[in-house]
Amino acid sequence: MQFVSLEEAKQASGLRLTFVANAPSPWGEAIKGMLKTKNIPFTATLYMPGDPAANKGLVEWTGEDSAPSAMYEDEAPRSGWAEILLLLERLQPEPRLIPADPEQRALMFGLSYEICGEMGLGWSARLMMCDAAIDPNMDYPVPAEMGHYLGAKYGYRPGVGPEATKRVTDILGLLSARLKAEQAKGNRFLMGEHVTALDFYWATFCALMKPLPPEHCNIMEVLRAALEFPNPAIEQALDPALIEHRDFMYNEYLGLPMVLS
Repeated sequence: MQFVSLEEAKQASGLRLTFVANAPSPWGEAIKGMLKTKNIPFTATLYMPGDPAANKGLVEWTGEDSAPSAMYEDEAPRSGWAEILLLLERLQPEPRLIPADPEQRALMFGLSYEICGEMGLGWSARLMMCDAAIDPNMDYPVPAEMGHYLGAKYGYRPGVGPEATKRVTDILGLLSARLKAEQAKGNRFLMGEHVTALDFYWATFCALMKPLPPEHCNIMEVLRAALEFPNPAIEQALDPALIEHRDFMYNEYLGLPMVLS
């Protein structure tokens, strides 16, 4: 996977995407895996977190001071996880990552929201990081300035840490129960016999609780230290079966090592 300059991406045709540089943003990493699985051609450029000057042109193009975003031909930019998923499914219907059955489709989108959406797994994990970084009594490796930067994006408010932790542990329990129920039926995936977007989302968002080893995910030491910072509640809720499923997805679908810049 290669990244081009903003101007090259804007001048390209077809599907153009923006990804966060030098960090395993789970929203973007899930898209990369789906693109690989569907074999969709695309052009990619990078969003530089915390660098407004570098991102000025990209923000003007996408309308978002974040990534990922997807631009297809002359259509309006898309930045929502569900919007981008639907675009990828339209561009390459096979292999299908959204169930055809309406009830199963609704269930998959509901479970995916619990991972990707506001106050979902990823959102709440970011709030936990903000809370730890801002708390002067915590010996957390991320500086308070980073906590305030992320907090502005995710609606941080003082005292939200326990609420966010409860959300994360509840969602981990939900996913663990679902995976075990499917495995009891002899199924390999979270939605049954076939891989869906839900499997990609879990695999990539798992990094917020337990990152892949350095040889597979080369990230800044401060970020790795934050992601590996002990949290007994999360460690208790993170079922080893979910880790095994993450590893299976990376080995079979997402590919390793991660390409972050």
